[in-house]
Parts: sequence; C-alpha cells; structure tokens
Amino acid sequence: MLRVDPAVLLGERPPPAGGDVRDGLDGVRAALARYGVFQAQMRPVPVGDLRRQVGHAWLSFQHGQYAQVVRVLPGLLDAVQVGSAGEPGRAELTVQAYRIASSVLVKLGEADLGWLTADRALVAAGGDALLAGTAAISLGQALRLAGRQRLAQAATVAAAQRLISAAKRSSRGSSGPLSGSEWSPPGRRAQELAVAGTLLLQAAFAAASCGQHGQAEALLEWAADVASRAEATDDPHRTSFGPLAVELARMVVAVERGDVTEAVTRHEMLIRRDGWRRLPAEHRGAYLVDAARAYLLAGDLAGAGRMLVAADGVAPAEVRARPLARTLLGELARGRPAPPGVARLATLVGLTR
Repeated sequence: MLRVDPAVLLGERPPPAGGDVRDGLDGVRAALARYGVFQAQMRPVPVGDLRRQVGHAWLSFQHGQYAQVVRVLPGLLDAVQVGSAGEPGRAELTVQAYRIASSVLVKLGEADLGWLTADRALVAAGGDALLAGTAAISLGQALRLAGRQRLAQAATVAAAQRLISAAKRSSRGSSGPLSGSEWSPPGRRAQELAVAGTLLLQAAFAAASCGQHGQAEALLEWAADVASRAEATDDPHRTSFGPLAVELARMVVAVERGDVTEAVTRHEMLIRRDGWRRLPAEHRGAYLVDAARAYLLAGDLAGAGRMLVAADGVAPAEVRARPLARTLLGELARGRPAPPGVARLATLVGLTR
C-alpha cells in the first residue's frame, strides 16, 4: 500500500485558499482514514444503490460541481469500503468511486490524497486490465501534480501497453501497437482503446513537463492512431477520448514546450470544432485554463483574461477552486489595467477587495 504522511489525512498542513469547495475535505480525510477499520459496524450498501451514487458523483464532477462532489465523497467512500469485494459489479464501482475522489482532489491541489485514492483504485481493480487502466489515469494525474513526471509517464505508458495488448485476442502477425486481425468484442475493445488513448495523453503531458518534447510528440501520435481506430462508445469510464481530445492535448503540450504561438493558433481553431461543446463542462473548463496560460505566456493579457472568464462561465470551480487557475487570475488581476472581467472575477474569488 502507498505510504502517506499522516499529517495529510489529519489535515495538519494548512490548505491553500479555495473557498467553500475545500470546506468538506476534512470529511474526505476522515473517510479515507476509516479504511479497513470500521467495516464491521457499517451496513453494506446494495450494489444498485451504490451504482446510482457513483453515477450521480460522476455527473457532478463532469459538470464542474466540485463542492457537491466533496460533500458526497465521505458517504461514497464509506459505502465502497464496506461489503464483499467479490460481489458482482462492486469492484468496478469501488474503482470508479476512488477515481472520482482522486480526480477532484487533484483539481484542488491535494497531490498526496489524490495519489492515495488512485492507489486504492488500483488495488480495487485487481487483475482486470481495463479497471487498472482507468485507475492508472488518476494515478498519472496525481503523480504529475506531485512533480513525479517521469514516474507518471512510466506508469501510464505501461498501463496503455497492457490495455492495447488486452484489446487483441491474438498477437499473431503484430507489427505495431495496434496491428493484428483478431480483437476482443467491440464494446470491450472500444472501452480498452478509449482508456489506453487517455493514458497516452497523460503520458504525453508528463513527458512534455519534464522537457522530453520528442517523446511527448511520439506519444501524441500514438494516441492519435488509437483515436482513429477506436469506435464510438457511451464512455462508461468517463474518458471523453477521441480525435478532438488528442487535438486539445496537442495545444497543452505546445504550451509546455514553450511554443505559445502554435498553442494559441491551435486553440482558436479547436474551439470552432463541432465536438467542442459536447465535451463535459469540466473538460472544457480545464482546457480553457490551459489556454489562458498560453495567452499569458504569449504576452496577451486580454486574451488570457477572456479565457479565464470563459472558463468561469463554463465551470466556475475550475477558476475559483483550482490553485493553478487562481494563480493565473492573481497575475492578471495585478495588471494595470486588468483585462476586462478579471477584476470582478478576482473579487468574487476573494483575491482582491
């Protein structure tokens, strides 16, 4: 199991400012601390009820309602930490619950707790390559936040390779990452490829963040190949993966390598794409924060301000709770004059009076 500083669970480290979204984190810490301790005193939640709870939490997260997610997490974590691990469907729901927890904790800048919950998702996944792959997405995100870029890259690439191999029934005649004529059933294959592609995007972000720009481009090309072969799916693992996701990732990688002109050009084309508005609010809001970073690095303070105001309109918590966005907003608010809308937003967030 992952070793985590007890001060993290006990909340002894002063949290960064984040408004009401962070108010429920002590309850999340308490639920995580109950892991393996009080199960005998708690009544298992039926799988059907648990499925509804997990579905509601995912929808809240994808709509950018992070305060709501934090409020329901203690009860949800208690629910998945009790009950028979062998009960049909429970392992998948346990993995998903921990992934939701990890995702929102990473959003709030809680790297250690995000790492812990991603690790528990991996444990719950057992030997299921698909579930382990979904857990590895969260692990990669938490490791990147913790500054462990190379470890994040290694973990996500390994999980992606395992999934791509699992997507094939036979590897006879394989000459590349996706070649071969015999594949697993279409529904399962689509899920495996969507998760594998998402893992490759996470690996590309990690590579770019530690200066491995050639490797980042290679990983993006691999992800694009996966996206070109993956069938449409109902996305039960909440990846939002597809060709557009790869193109959005190219913009983020361009920012990481310092090519802000390319990043801004890509962005202005991408937001005109048909699929843009069909992405979850969380995905669009997070991307717009990255776009704001591109404009700021390019010296276009007005453009950066527009992106943050747009992100706040799509998913307010992306700007008002995420440390990265708050830092960007603070930099813009100190400008003279501040870009339109930025001063008001900074006041709403509590950065200025």
